[in-house]
Amino acid sequence: MTFLDHLEILRWHLIRAAVAIVVFTGIAMANKEIVFHDIILGPSRTDFFTYRKLCEVGAAINSPGLCINKLDFTLQSRELSSQFTMHLTSSFVIGLLLGFPYLFWEIWRFIKPGLYPNERENSRGAVFFVSFLFLLGSLFGYFIVSPLSINFLASYQVDPSIANEFDLSSYISTLVTLVLSCGIMFELPMIVYFLSRAGILSPELMRIYRKHAIVVIAFVAAILSPPDVLSMTLMGIPLLLLYEVSINISWWVRRRDLAKLNEQATS
Repeated sequence: MTFLDHLEILRWHLIRAAVAIVVFTGIAMANKEIVFHDIILGPSRTDFFTYRKLCEVGAAINSPGLCINKLDFTLQSRELSSQFTMHLTSSFVIGLLLGFPYLFWEIWRFIKPGLYPNERENSRGAVFFVSFLFLLGSLFGYFIVSPLSINFLASYQVDPSIANEFDLSSYISTLVTLVLSCGIMFELPMIVYFLSRAGILSPELMRIYRKHAIVVIAFVAAILSPPDVLSMTLMGIPLLLLYEVSINISWWVRRRDLAKLNEQATS
């Protein structure tokens, strides 16, 4: 096929993915009460799942300091179109999250015919694992990073006389940034897997540059998270753990490749 033929095929893949995202966005818009009251504004209330579990853990280990039973801030809409705009934006983000597996599947359908048979074999399950890690990271960002960061930022005061009254757009942008950033960060094992399969990365190389990776992780966490130490820490620690997991993945890939080469040499 010509280059324009490839572009035409890619266009239809993207159109189908866009339709799926639009459908999920429409469903989210039609369920405004659930989307906003239960999902978007959930971390702003003390009855949120994470806060309740922290209180249960605190009671179990006799540590009442873990219990978050007060969120001393209020949300305001200061612009005329703010609530409508946030409704559209939030619905689109939820549509993107739910439609991401299908989006990646359509892109993969476009890429797959151009791969060699061994490359197709090596990338089996890519759609599942990429989608799974993205959704897992998004859930981690929503249930762990977001509520703890919101609690810290909302309760921080330089002086008791200053009331914390936040704009709705600021709250939602912080929540969306944390959730999407965690979803993207959790793709690190898959990136390392494919780079290891291509021979670009090795476990020895990742161990040698571990200190450099820590600096890069701290820098990335500082960019992706709100400007506070707690949010940076909550993002940095999972990234460090994922980096260590990725080293083992790279080691497993090389071990499997060596086993196949030995099998071919002896056959």
